[in-house]
Amino acid sequence: MAVIITFPDKSKKSFDSGVTPYQIAESISHNLALRLVAAEVNGKMCDTDYQINEDASLLLHTFDSEKGKEVFWHSTSHLMAEAVKLLFPEVKVTIGPAIENGFYYDFDRDTSFTDEELLLIEEKMMELAKEGAEYTRKEISRNEALALFTKQNETYKIEILNEIPEDQTISIYTQGVFTDLCRGPHLKNSNKIKAVKLLKTSGAYWRGDEKNKMLKRIYGISFPSKKELKDYLERLEEAKKRDHRKIGKDLDLYSVSEEVGAGLILWHPRGAMMRHIIESYWKEQHIKSDYNLVYTPHIGKADLWHTSGHLGFYNESMYAPISVDEQDYYIKPMNCPFHINIYKSAKRSYRELPIKYAELGTVYRYERSGTLHGLMRVRGFTQDDAHIICTEEQMMEEVEKIIEFSISMLKDFGFTDFQIYLSTMPEKSVGEPEDWEKATIALKNALEKLNLNYDIDEGGGAFYGPKIDIKIKDALNRAWQCSTIQFDFNLPTRFNMEYVGADNQAHKPYMIHRALLGSIERFFGTLIEYYGGNFPTWLCPVQATILTVSESTIHYAERVKKRFISHGIRTTLDSRGEKIGYKIREAEMSKTPFIIIIGEKEEDTNTLSIRRHTKGDLGTHDIDQVLNLIKEDIKSVNPMDINLVF
Repeated sequence: MAVIITFPDKSKKSFDSGVTPYQIAESISHNLALRLVAAEVNGKMCDTDYQINEDASLLLHTFDSEKGKEVFWHSTSHLMAEAVKLLFPEVKVTIGPAIENGFYYDFDRDTSFTDEELLLIEEKMMELAKEGAEYTRKEISRNEALALFTKQNETYKIEILNEIPEDQTISIYTQGVFTDLCRGPHLKNSNKIKAVKLLKTSGAYWRGDEKNKMLKRIYGISFPSKKELKDYLERLEEAKKRDHRKIGKDLDLYSVSEEVGAGLILWHPRGAMMRHIIESYWKEQHIKSDYNLVYTPHIGKADLWHTSGHLGFYNESMYAPISVDEQDYYIKPMNCPFHINIYKSAKRSYRELPIKYAELGTVYRYERSGTLHGLMRVRGFTQDDAHIICTEEQMMEEVEKIIEFSISMLKDFGFTDFQIYLSTMPEKSVGEPEDWEKATIALKNALEKLNLNYDIDEGGGAFYGPKIDIKIKDALNRAWQCSTIQFDFNLPTRFNMEYVGADNQAHKPYMIHRALLGSIERFFGTLIEYYGGNFPTWLCPVQATILTVSESTIHYAERVKKRFISHGIRTTLDSRGEKIGYKIREAEMSKTPFIIIIGEKEEDTNTLSIRRHTKGDLGTHDIDQVLNLIKEDIKSVNPMDINLVF
């Protein structure tokens, strides 16, 4: 009996029933078979020795794919658990997933792992990898699994198993002397793991609950070659230099104070100026794109959040209520219900649609203290929110406009490399299937009409609608989540949104949530790390700093500063009595694009000595020449048509 295999390019090929992904890869290329990590059969991830007994679509994953990396790293986490158990038999294992960059495993151990112990574990892992143990899958009953892990005294595995229905089949994976409870898939053999680095340890509560025991977590990374590990570690070192928390402090952009509260950002003057520039640009672009700017309150009555469903499914991420006039109010975690109430403040006709509301709305969400990270994960942040309310006929055009708008805006900030994902209907969802289909088609058709490459994340949509995510990639090949275009079939129904159609009947509109930059805080952190603090001149809070050589030139320097400011150049003056070399070094460290040096010679000749950050001395020029030079630099990469000096 034969089976027909359909490949991603829609080509088909016949194989004997029972053929495995590995055998299919071998029939294509021996090199592909060697690099094969896992396979996707009819949209389901599986091992490379999985037997295909019916016609199927097939996607072969190597380490180069995101899902391939996930399988590779998850397999390495099992290898690490085996090494730990061999070296420290008293340790109990819990879970060890793949993460965005590598993997971790949580262990129950009384003491933390030392740096010396991490090196021992690394060595043992590589020893095991060279031995080449196969990862073998076995399906057993829950009772058999309970007996197995009870014998091993692995109490955490027993706890997980006790939450699984009795009649459910359990899959376990064994490599070497280690067996773990796991869905899989995994590598065929551990010898594919050629390089490992254990990066750090930390504490982690079992299941993220502070009431549970603190476990010892080990983070690691692995690769199919030593060169890839070397390249990664070099990028990691560069990433440390670009850490937005360090640069943000060095450039005096923002801070977080325990006295104010964790996850709450204090914007310093320079950071506030940059934020002002970003927000001014954002507002101007939205006005040009026919959006209506709105402002909404920071709190809302409990009834509002009951209607939206947030108090039902999002309550743990909301702050405790505030009681006012015997009614509960909540600080808003999202802007959507407020925009919907603006829409519902009047009867709407199809002739008014699409309606586009946009707001830089500050929201507050309770994030666990262990997850907070500089500007990237905070408790109070400003969402660049917008909601497009439209008819079915307008969906495709509006989605296309949003995608173009998003990419155009990101390019204006200097980003050029994008990863785009289309996420489809998950198992649990709300809304009519036909609406999901229409919205998904609109998203897909818009991407294809714009000739954009994208990956499909099957079942990865939110429960309330399909979406497009746009990630930006930086010089270190890191991906940052920015833009999201998200249909919502939940809130229009909950709030009974309507418009009067051409037939004079009431119709439910389609609603699209949309954020182009994400949150201002996270986007700002991304900009810091992307540029390493060396921002393009149009974005810099200070574009030029004037340094005096002696006290006698201060009055001339003040006149020059006033002239620079009158020409729209953000300028500071350093007239301290420090040596000029010291002041130049400080100005360079502050990454100010243009450094103007004024001594007696410059005052006598009505000229300025100018330095460009990262480029050095540009010589002496008259004031008009320097002004033109700076303005040309600003104009060369400045997407703004407006004057940003206030």
